[in-house]
This record gives sequence, structure tokens and C-alpha cells, in this order.
Amino acid sequence: MAFVIWSRRTVSHQRVRFVEAGTVRTMVIVAVIAMILAALALGMAIGAAMGNTHAAEEKAQTERRSYEIDELGKISATLTHIEPRVVELVSQVNELQDFEAQLKASRRAAERPDIHIVPPLPENDDESPLDSASGGPSLPPRLCDAQRAAQTGSAPQRLKHTQSALDCLDATLGKFDDAVLAHYASYMAFPGRQPQPGARFGSPFGNRIDPFNQHLNFHPGVDLVAPTGTTIFASAGGRVVQVGPHGGYGNAIDIQHSTGVITRYGHTSKMFVKVGDVIMPGQKIAEVGSTGRSTGPHLHFEVIIDGTQVNPAPYLALFKLKSNAAS
Repeated sequence: MAFVIWSRRTVSHQRVRFVEAGTVRTMVIVAVIAMILAALALGMAIGAAMGNTHAAEEKAQTERRSYEIDELGKISATLTHIEPRVVELVSQVNELQDFEAQLKASRRAAERPDIHIVPPLPENDDESPLDSASGGPSLPPRLCDAQRAAQTGSAPQRLKHTQSALDCLDATLGKFDDAVLAHYASYMAFPGRQPQPGARFGSPFGNRIDPFNQHLNFHPGVDLVAPTGTTIFASAGGRVVQVGPHGGYGNAIDIQHSTGVITRYGHTSKMFVKVGDVIMPGQKIAEVGSTGRSTGPHLHFEVIIDGTQVNPAPYLALFKLKSNAAS
């Protein structure tokens, strides 16, 4: 059996070539193998191209995930920073509001002769307004648009908007912090916290019969009677300006709270502070004793305004009312 194949020459030459079947089979097999190899090569090329595309997509996804993780980390860090500041700020504002309510109540009671009104504290010349020279038009505040940040754009854009909103909130909190700080510092330095909780009131402020000579004399503070060794706490924040023997006060401590405002703690048995120490309200500073001109263990407590002893009772009453309202 043979196949007839026309040659590439022109038909006019009528040259015919006879090819054996075995040769044809060999040619077909070679052609098939060539096609298979070509297909394999093409497949490998396509696979390589697809692999490169897939690798590029994976790389892009990895980079996108890395970016989103970084942004979420920043947002989390900002929230971690903001949350305790908000809690602290709310607590401070609540304290200031409560204390202001007590001061207003004290002023309203001015017409009642049985209630002692707290005299005003001296002005502090060292303090100046937060903005001593400022001005401009009065416009409503520009709010941090957190809702828009969470609803618009792609995921990376929403993350970016959220971070911007949190940065805006952080800056706004900073301004509130500055505004509240000055008021809260004055509140912390107000001499009204009970220096010896649970003590019994002894001799009050004012004229009395002296326990030693039975003559009329002036008592410049209040006596808080308690056993020797009972803890004495600072009535307000400030700096210690005197520690040690102080005439008839025995072992005494003076704490300056602001310009012209001092509290004195007399007759102590032990003292735990030294001159120059910065004291926080309610900090343990000494223990009750009976040193100096004393007939028994007690704390002699004074509030001194511009060098003059004033009645501590109205100051202590403000915080006593505040404590009762809280309980």
C-alpha cells in the first residue's frame, strides 16, 4: 500500500513521489511527539505565567494584609492611650462638679448664722490665664467624624479615616486636659479633707478657757482626739515647708498648698515627711501624739490664710458633706 503525494513543483512537470506507509507512520509519530512537546512547552509557559500572576497576587495580598495589620495596631494603640485619659477626665470633671455644688450650697447658707461660710482663698499671683492674649470669631466646634470614617471608602481608606478621627479625638482631649488641669490642681490643693478620719472633735477654733492656766485664750485651730499612733493624713496636696519642734505645737508639720495657704499638724508623735517633700491629698504624713503643750493625744489642725489662722471647720465640712453624698 502506498500514498500518492503531489510534489511542490508545478503540475506541468507531472512528477509523482511514492512514499511507503512505514515512513508516513514515522512522520506522524514524530509530528505527534513534536505536538506533545510543544503542548508541554506551552503548558509550562502558561503555568509559569499563571504562577507569576498568582505569586504577584499573593504578594499584593500579603502587603495589603500587612498594611491593614499595621493600621489596626496603630488604632489599637491610640485607643489604649485615649481610654484611660477619658476615664480620668470624666472622674476629675465629676469631682469638680460635686465640689462646686458644695461651694454653692455653702454660699446659699450665708444667711444662716449657725453655719460658718468658707472664706475665699487668696489669689495666686503665679497663675495666669491659659490664653492671656487670644481672640477671633466664635464658631461651633468642629467634631471628629468617626461615623464617616467607619462607613466610606475601601478597607484601607476606612482604616485611615478611623485613625484620623482618633487623632482628632486625641487632640481634643488634650485641650480638655489643659482646661481641666488648672481647676483640678486648685481642687487638690484645697485644705478640706479630713486629716484624721474617725477622730472625735475636741477644742474648737476660737476663744476658750486654757486647760493649763484656766485663763481665757485664743485657740487657733481644731483638736481632733484620737489614740497615740493613729495615722494623720494630708488635708490637701502641697509641699512640706516645716517639720519638727515648733513651740507649743510640739512636733509639727506645715504644708504649703498654694500661695498664702498652709495647713499645720501639731502634737505628732512620729513624722514621715521632710522639708521639700511634695505631698498628695490623703497621704500619710505623721501619727497622733501628745508632744508640746498638750494634755493628751490628739491632732491640732490649723488652716492658715495669708499668715492668719482661720476656722478649719467650714473647710472640713465641705468635704464631709461631699463624702456623705457619695456614700
